[in-house]
Amino acid sequence: MKKIVALFVVLLATFGLAACQEAAVELDRLTVTPPTKVEYIVGDLFNPAGMIVKAIYSDGTDATLAAADYTVSGFTSTSAGLRTVTVTYEGQTVTFGIAVFDPEAVEEALSLNVKSVPTQQIYNRQEEFDATGLVVEVVYNTGRKADLASGEYTLSGFSAGVVGKYDVVVSFETLTASFYAEVRAVTVQGVTATTVLVGNTAVLSGPLAFVGVPFRNGMMAAFEEVNEAGGIAGRTIEYINRDDGFDGTVGLTNTKQLINEDHIFALVGHFGTGTVSNTLAVIREAGIPMVYAATGVNVLYSERSPLDPVMPVQPIYLTDGRIMTARAIKEAVYGTNGDEALAAGAKIGVLYTTSNDGISIKEGIEIEARTLGVNDNFIYSSFATADIPALNAAVENFRTAGVSAIIVASNQAPFKAAIGVMETLDFNVPAFTSYVNADATAVDPATDYGFPIFTNAWVDIFSESGQVDTAAFVAAINAASFLTEDDKALMAVNSFAIAGYIAAKNFIEGLTRVGTNELTWESFIKAMESAPLNIPMGGSVDFGGGKRHGINAMSLLKYNIVTRTFDKVREIETIDEIRE
Repeated sequence: MKKIVALFVVLLATFGLAACQEAAVELDRLTVTPPTKVEYIVGDLFNPAGMIVKAIYSDGTDATLAAADYTVSGFTSTSAGLRTVTVTYEGQTVTFGIAVFDPEAVEEALSLNVKSVPTQQIYNRQEEFDATGLVVEVVYNTGRKADLASGEYTLSGFSAGVVGKYDVVVSFETLTASFYAEVRAVTVQGVTATTVLVGNTAVLSGPLAFVGVPFRNGMMAAFEEVNEAGGIAGRTIEYINRDDGFDGTVGLTNTKQLINEDHIFALVGHFGTGTVSNTLAVIREAGIPMVYAATGVNVLYSERSPLDPVMPVQPIYLTDGRIMTARAIKEAVYGTNGDEALAAGAKIGVLYTTSNDGISIKEGIEIEARTLGVNDNFIYSSFATADIPALNAAVENFRTAGVSAIIVASNQAPFKAAIGVMETLDFNVPAFTSYVNADATAVDPATDYGFPIFTNAWVDIFSESGQVDTAAFVAAINAASFLTEDDKALMAVNSFAIAGYIAAKNFIEGLTRVGTNELTWESFIKAMESAPLNIPMGGSVDFGGGKRHGINAMSLLKYNIVTRTFDKVREIETIDEIRE
């Protein structure tokens, strides 16, 4: 079984050819990772060890600065107190804080910190504020630290019963600190003593049903397996699905009905670029957990947003584009024997659709090309499956320009059209594409392509652990009561079924973490944020601290024209590892 998870979005776009045109690139901002040492004694010298300063540019690229590139000001250790240290580079600044202590000083409170937020931060209109779990620490100018008793500080800024978002202020002497709390109309639904109801909207009819139906089957197999074993904390999982025909507008309507009429507890395996993009505001407004988005659209990305109900797993398309670009530039897959490095100054052509997925992937390609300093070597052409003559012209233009490789930034149907034209025109240069195309359905099984085809892949079924997880998936499929024997054979090797299975297993892990504790939207999200989530047949994703990055490391697959499968040729690696 040599398949890899792929998710499929088919969108049409218009065609146009353009060389890479550079807008003026400006320094946008700086970021800083503070030094390891942020607490000092009077008289100490500043220690920058561990400090990392990055310059972020307007084109999305970044650069780690050397210590000689920037200046550091604001540090003094002549007396006890809090200091703001400023890093300056080319007119931009970024700051971080340090503390200076004097063990011989008359003790005074220096700062107040919330070490641990309350166990409950989200309330319904009938609930009063509960400070259980809140730990407040005071730091003194001598360096002593102490946790305050609840009677030693005051709380303000929260209005029980009034729907809204609040910064709850903790006060001690003249010092303050704050934490987030919220009152919502609904904080949980779809949960009984014996069941928890989940749902999603996906394509179950029409020409793209071959994607949505296996995805649903994979989810159902995982849920049935856990239900047969007694459920989670005494609850079985009930699952309902609405058909959107892969229409984002219908997907929005279905999502609202799932939340407001079906009263599901969570959206699991939220499906498709159009639907996901259209519904994120609705999901966040309601506060309902969304586990696993079957798309990598860039709007899913969030650097730090604790308690965000949106929890994506798949790599975002920007990451996808960056990794496929790094592979195209760094991998030795060129030359007659496919073992030579890309020649210096070699051109790379990029075919992209102008839909959300194509543009999102293209953004990643552009950022990585600039980061590696080869953006002038990239030529871009938009295309659409509906206009094959224009696609032919684009590929011929690439041939005339002498490109050494083509990157296809699209989902399956456009990708199949693009490599079909490359084959027809006998243009045999390596083709690189997204993880969403790492499935036999993305290529023509009757064609012996005359060029190598490479895809990213975020799931690895070839490793030892991946084989164990794959066997568990196959066992769940074979035990599924709702599948015929013929269906079981098909689903056991279907990438979309694997994706659905992974989505369900992610949700099941969250329920398991909550265990016998009260199950609410907040407790579920906090459980998902409590530790990295191991992905069956893959690596892990970390929602801790509000990170919503998706997976950021992938392997490289190559299409095998003999077995008609995608075989792993490189292990799972991050962008930095690929660059090395």
